[in-house]
Amino acid sequence: MRERLRDAADWAKTVDNRELRENGCDFEAMFTASIIVPCFDEEATLQESVERVIGIADAEVALEIIIVDDCSRDGSRKIAEELRARHPSVRVFTHDHNLGKGAAIRTGFKNATGEVIAIHDADLEYDPGDLRKLIELIRAGKADVVFGSRFLSAGEHRVLYFWHSMGNRFLTFLSNMFTDLNLSDMEACYKVFRREAIEGIEICEDRFGFEPEIVAKVSERRPRIYEMGIAYFGRTYDEGKKIRAYHAVPVLWTILVRRILR
Repeated sequence: MRERLRDAADWAKTVDNRELRENGCDFEAMFTASIIVPCFDEEATLQESVERVIGIADAEVALEIIIVDDCSRDGSRKIAEELRARHPSVRVFTHDHNLGKGAAIRTGFKNATGEVIAIHDADLEYDPGDLRKLIELIRAGKADVVFGSRFLSAGEHRVLYFWHSMGNRFLTFLSNMFTDLNLSDMEACYKVFRREAIEGIEICEDRFGFEPEIVAKVSERRPRIYEMGIAYFGRTYDEGKKIRAYHAVPVLWTILVRRILR
């Protein structure tokens, strides 16, 4: 654990903000957040998405951005490498075969060194400014885990698919039944963890079953969990949205199997 935190301090020194350095910020004492960005065929949005995340670094929080390319078929891997070349805070890991979002996040968890670990999608559906607010709850010592919720937000929220929202609410309801939590959006991408809250947890699900799995396993430790509203700029299928109705099957399976094996 101490070795990981020393590594985090080293990464803080490389944060992409020369202005902060020039203003005399003490990077040795800074709080470091590792942002995991799973990526599969996101060449149209990856660069802007990551650069928006880089923009939330400030005098209090340094970033380590971990892009995990899950064997993309387009130019995503090349873009990721270019981002790494331009921004010292960006690290890139790749899969030789498409393993799924859960597997990509697992790779990110294994390589993260920050005091806080967060998840950010590469598709521009979420606002990194909201992610900074979630991180702040942990940095301020109020929470150990913070989940974003698209259903609590008073901010911007693109109106799209009715049955998607009903499916999300149903799966969240089932998850809450078995975890005894009262989350409103278990499926939201933005999940932020103090390192100690997830250290030692083994993630088994390779694909979308990751969401209920990590919620269930974290909840068993009974950390201080908060939920905060976030904006949502959802995509249509024509714009590149990947999740389909059948993706709910492994999520449902994970929720029920976790309950049976508990």
